[in-house]
Amino acid sequence: MPTPRLPLRLILLAALALGAALLLGLLVATLNSLLEFYQRLAEMPLWLRLPLLVVAAAAFGGLAWLLWRLARPAARTALTAPMPVSRGEVDLRLATLRERRADTAALEAELAELDRRRAGGELHVALFGEISTGKSSLIRALAPDAAPAVDVRGGTTQRVAQYRGTLPDGRELVLADVPGSGEVDGALHAQIARDEALRAHAVVYLTAADLTRAQDAELNWLAGFGKPLVLALNKADLYDETERAALLQRFAQRYAKRTRAIVALSAGGRERYERTLADGRRERVERERAPEIDALLEALGQVTAPGAAGLESAREAAVLAEVGRRSDELARATAARESAETVAKYTRRAVVGALAAVAPGSDILIQGALGTALVRELARIHSVAVRELDVEALLSRVGLTVRNTTAIVLAIAGNALKAFPGLGTLGGGVLHAIAYGLVFDSLGRALAATLAERAELDAADIEARVRALLAEPARERVERVARLALEAARSGGRDADAR
Repeated sequence: MPTPRLPLRLILLAALALGAALLLGLLVATLNSLLEFYQRLAEMPLWLRLPLLVVAAAAFGGLAWLLWRLARPAARTALTAPMPVSRGEVDLRLATLRERRADTAALEAELAELDRRRAGGELHVALFGEISTGKSSLIRALAPDAAPAVDVRGGTTQRVAQYRGTLPDGRELVLADVPGSGEVDGALHAQIARDEALRAHAVVYLTAADLTRAQDAELNWLAGFGKPLVLALNKADLYDETERAALLQRFAQRYAKRTRAIVALSAGGRERYERTLADGRRERVERERAPEIDALLEALGQVTAPGAAGLESAREAAVLAEVGRRSDELARATAARESAETVAKYTRRAVVGALAAVAPGSDILIQGALGTALVRELARIHSVAVRELDVEALLSRVGLTVRNTTAIVLAIAGNALKAFPGLGTLGGGVLHAIAYGLVFDSLGRALAATLAERAELDAADIEARVRALLAEPARERVERVARLALEAARSGGRDADAR
């Protein structure tokens, strides 16, 4: 007869009761210890009691500070301005990338636009902000002859549009209306907006309310380039005087040191409302709101007073910094492409070398030489200097020198058979070649990843990556290497690169 079991609820209740009893006992014991400590402290002479109180207070304060440091939320990563870079350095980077068959057309076009605007001598001001903050309406107020599209749905501006406006002192501005940030799937539009903000001599950051965390990050990123930045509260007529004053005060507390001016304005635009007619009927009416932008015009007059020539250095530095950042990204992508091509080349040569080896042990000599060449070429691609001893130590660690045995080759061949059972019908020589191909493919991938991430020949990291790749070779890799081995076997062991 089966033994009856206690219901789960009774077990949980018993566990909770035991836990509560233990907690109560701990609290009672702690309270008792504190009372005993207080009693003994009260019996001590004053000259001994005071130092003990100071030490206890310091220990308690230190513990509280440590707990606060551990419990406080981590700081959010914000946009950061790229590092400054000279024109000569940028030109040298692009020339090097062109030699490596990288597509530098977009970066060269950016430099050409930089030169064109410098030669033109015009003042460029970009209106930057999230969607529905009234950028297009403000453009229409600043440049009455322009006719940008205004849509109450928001997100109307899909590209950069430029218009000519005039300051009260008669100077002309080229105003750029850029796509709004914060759109769904708007990463491309956000990049377009940021690029144009960097091309401008001054930036007006437009908002219709208090800044969100994302807007705060954008404004700080723009301020990091050192060019004139105006923070403008649009649709200020929607706030009463107290609300508007409080909002501007918060802006001043947060951003006074990062901006040249903080202003409130109303860009105008069209408004819709309902009115009641004399016969009681209600109708919808749409009318233009008069813009109130005098404060912004005054601020723009002040920040652009040095003229295009006086503001050119900050504008050029911002553009060059961004081009330098994008050239670094292109260089990393180019290195990744070149690394993949190099790994494929030496994998193919390793397969051919294994098939072409005739004397016992000659395949090991061939693969050792190929391994050395592979390491050196990948190190050159990633601009990492390597010594002969370092290369030898690395290859020895992963088992690709003359001191190697056939154990690793047999192990890899076994893993290949598990990943792709159809290889079991192939001959031993082809399996041998496939095994070496997988070794070189894994070594090349591991080496390229380590060089890209660490910029050094970290043998331990490379070995760990190689072992992980060899332990479970992906079917796609096995099939690709198998095709190389079969093609090499049909061609009589000749390397396609050499033909």
